Amino acid sequence: MKIALAQLNYHIGNFESNTEKIISAIEKSKKENVDLVVFSELAICGYPPKDLLERKDFIERTQDALQKVAEACTDIAAVVGGPSINPNTKGKNLYNSAFFISNGKVESIHNKTLLPNYDIFDEYRYFEPNTEFSLVQYKGQKIAITVCEDLWEKQPTDNNFAKSELYTISPMEELNKLNPDFVVNIAASPFSYNQKDLRTNILKSNTERYNLPIIYVNQIGAHTELIFDGDSMVLNSKGDVACRLKYFEEDYQVVDMNKIEDKALESAEVDYIEKIHDALVLGLKDYFGKMGFKQATLGLSGGIDSAVTVVLAERALGKENVRVLLMPSEFSSDHSIKDAVDLAENLGIEYEIVNIQEIFSEFQKALKPSFGDLPFNVAEENIQARIRGTLVMGLSNKFGHILLNTSNKSEAAVGYGTLYGDMNGGLSVLGDVYKTDVFKMAWFMNKDKEIIPVNTIVKPPSAELRPDQKDSDSLPDYDVLDGILYRYIEKNMSSKEIIADGFEKQTVEKAIRLVNMNEYKRFQTPPILRVSSKAFGFGRKIPLVAKHS
Repeated sequence: MKIALAQLNYHIGNFESNTEKIISAIEKSKKENVDLVVFSELAICGYPPKDLLERKDFIERTQDALQKVAEACTDIAAVVGGPSINPNTKGKNLYNSAFFISNGKVESIHNKTLLPNYDIFDEYRYFEPNTEFSLVQYKGQKIAITVCEDLWEKQPTDNNFAKSELYTISPMEELNKLNPDFVVNIAASPFSYNQKDLRTNILKSNTERYNLPIIYVNQIGAHTELIFDGDSMVLNSKGDVACRLKYFEEDYQVVDMNKIEDKALESAEVDYIEKIHDALVLGLKDYFGKMGFKQATLGLSGGIDSAVTVVLAERALGKENVRVLLMPSEFSSDHSIKDAVDLAENLGIEYEIVNIQEIFSEFQKALKPSFGDLPFNVAEENIQARIRGTLVMGLSNKFGHILLNTSNKSEAAVGYGTLYGDMNGGLSVLGDVYKTDVFKMAWFMNKDKEIIPVNTIVKPPSAELRPDQKDSDSLPDYDVLDGILYRYIEKNMSSKEIIADGFEKQTVEKAIRLVNMNEYKRFQTPPILRVSSKAFGFGRKIPLVAKHS
């Protein structure tokens, strides 16, 4: 049997585009004499549609789109993901389904059994879990069709309080009783850099357990915070990867199931920083493209975060679509201004310099009756940040640009940023990238030639809001801080456990206190492009008013 893997970039609710992509892949497969073409989870409507699934008109449009796809399936079969209506009066209204289509109609529907309800997933809010199991008989083969999490009942985890077995039922155990010849798994599995090889290992464990080949098709593309990396693949019954599709790109490949048992592809090692880079470029490109935006703006300070952000923006959107403001004050070093200018000229992007000193002086004058002779402190620092935030938002409003937020994950974690100032933005690009990785990404961007001035990378980080200010005046060294934050945020370790890992007690307690007390700031941040297993945003739900350490 010849099977095509169609790894496509869908757009939530854009039924015309999604249907066109699916039918185009079906027609291409026909020309290549393919027997079965496989698409990803909820391909018809895009994943994740969230509360759009509660709209009757949305579901009706999925049914109409599915009918158009079915009409294209003559002399070929397809597996397509989409929501289906639960005919029972009890339970949720919908199933998360895989439709097996041939002969111009839906021949059978295979519903998702395991509905993830952790981190960014909230599927049990919308879908009823499957309880019935059957195979597809097609061209002499018995096919077990599964949906994403149905193969993930056992999950390796580095979270010290997470179960490896989340579910009480194994869909594959039930399907294996029916003696399938191979497994199809359609997925919408988002990217995270710190789960290296997890997906492949999960699939391999299933092939080894059931001695069955697996056809796995994942989507690519970004939907607001979530970035899907593709990496669709075929594994033979020995667990070898016989076919693998690209990362972060649409791709299409045809495999002959009679020829996969002796194939074993070498897995090319890709550094995690390069993957984060590619994910963020895709996240930016799709956020702008799918929202109908074109141009971006940001404040370019001469610091590492804005430098890395502007390079990502230029690579995602093109130099003609990026415009920056340099907003020096009396505390900005000449070298920072020069670094920002050099970077803008290296990229060929439009830049302007607006000195904020006079504006800041007017604020000081206006507030003098209230402030009196109180010493200069964080109030004056934040006024400068808010002046800059106002200026870049003015540029955004006047020209319809989207302001990119440049805060990194380390800063966002400990509240080292100014609400309504440098925390402004329509999209947070680096909010899930720790500061130590921001530095690594800058070096990666310079691997072929110097784009980001080396001085920007090697100088001590500073907000430059008071004389001779350095981040290290307020925070531990980032190597230490990021180690603590990773353990606390990603691994859910307690302060005692982190201290036992070798970190100094006072530093740990200070870092955790800062994380907890700044939850209210993160609640007000723009959407953050997710590249880790635990990003700030809707995948991390912490009470704003809580006492916990």
